[in-house]
Amino acid sequence: MPSSKPTGLAWRSNTLFIVSTVGIGLFTDLFLYGLVVPILPFILRDRVSLPEEQIQSHVSALLAAYAGASVLFSPPAGIIADRVPTRQAPFLAGLVALLAATLMLFLGQSVAVLTLARVLQGVSGAVVWTIGLALLLDTVGPENLGKTIGSIFGFISIGELAAPVLGGVLYKKAGYPGVFGIGFAILALDFIMRLLLIEKKVAARWETKDDGAENDSEQPDGGTATGEDGDDNEEEPLLRKKEENNYKVPEGQSKMVRSYPILYILKDPRLLTALLLAFNQATLLATFDATIPTEAGRLFDFDSLKSGLLFIALVLPYLLLGPVAGWLVDRYGPKPAAVLGFGYLVPVLILLRLARPGGTSEIIIFCALLSLCGIGLAIIGSPSIVEASYVVSQYDKANPDFFGEQGPYAQLYGINSMVFSLGLTVGPLISGGLRDSIGYGNMNAVVAALCLITALLSVVYVGGKPKFLRKR
Repeated sequence: MPSSKPTGLAWRSNTLFIVSTVGIGLFTDLFLYGLVVPILPFILRDRVSLPEEQIQSHVSALLAAYAGASVLFSPPAGIIADRVPTRQAPFLAGLVALLAATLMLFLGQSVAVLTLARVLQGVSGAVVWTIGLALLLDTVGPENLGKTIGSIFGFISIGELAAPVLGGVLYKKAGYPGVFGIGFAILALDFIMRLLLIEKKVAARWETKDDGAENDSEQPDGGTATGEDGDDNEEEPLLRKKEENNYKVPEGQSKMVRSYPILYILKDPRLLTALLLAFNQATLLATFDATIPTEAGRLFDFDSLKSGLLFIALVLPYLLLGPVAGWLVDRYGPKPAAVLGFGYLVPVLILLRLARPGGTSEIIIFCALLSLCGIGLAIIGSPSIVEASYVVSQYDKANPDFFGEQGPYAQLYGINSMVFSLGLTVGPLISGGLRDSIGYGNMNAVVAALCLITALLSVVYVGGKPKFLRKR
């Protein structure tokens, strides 16, 4: 470790700067993903010279390459992140992969190069989501994770909304240089922020002994405050001990579990339910992405630009209400948000069948229904990751030697990223097939049924079983 403090240590390790850096990283990943998707058919036609009848299948294959790489690489990214001294190095490595992918997409002249570029994009996405979420937890703690996730998801949703529209406009006006120019500019900003970032635990190494003495001098006050209600708190150690025993890992675990301790926690129904929430959240997002443009084209004869603008109605409530919903999760726990959020989406999704072909009034109705869906998406944005983090933290506290110095949090977020990517992959396939076979309204009824099942499972498992279901 250098003997002198790094320049700007205070602001480089500031919570706001670290959270902003993670937010920019997630924004960059989604923005570059969405920026390129609208121009993939033109790249295949103009540069690779594919026949028109092969373009759709190759576009689908390139989309699958991204999702597949993200699914496969997320767990290894989590394992690596938990075994290296700091999160910054793999966080930067993910950005290098994204830079290489963007260059290949800009210059690639063959299907093989383009496929490799999409694989590298998927690898980068796995790293940034896995390491980024672990870095957030390290920085803000579990008690502030909900509102932080809510705020960041609201911000990055702008990139998810704007990128496809912007990509199409820039390609039409300025060609490939215009599209990739803005991509490289955002990559440069992202790289500078990741390079400047100093993690909290690294910054703590430069704390002076005086700081430690000041903290020690404050302990008596805290002890006095705690002691005021001594009689009321006599049972707390016993209750805490009993709760810890519920999370104890028995001796004699297999070599596989000792090497990858997150595998043991995956037996916990609370964690499995939290991962199901993430999967269904991603499935919902992908369903909207896949069906809104086609339905808008059928109902209102919208082109790609007008269809893209419809997403404002869906994303704006997410942007405005995401931080509030996250704060409520931090304040009241994930169960109310999970139950109410998925339960609320049931009637709202069914109401989407009210959309009809027509003019301005019908478009307003469709936008209003999408806004109602956006409110539901804001509510369900935080419960999954907060619940999963809490469950893992309980196991980590009860078994500090088993999980290692950094705990299994990056492994958790690697699995969460894998599950989320699976949802993004499955969502368009299922919703597209259902829409073609049973119609848009009935498709949404099926998705509503999925939300109802999720809400019921949340009642039972999220935040622990309710009192009326516990064994007496």
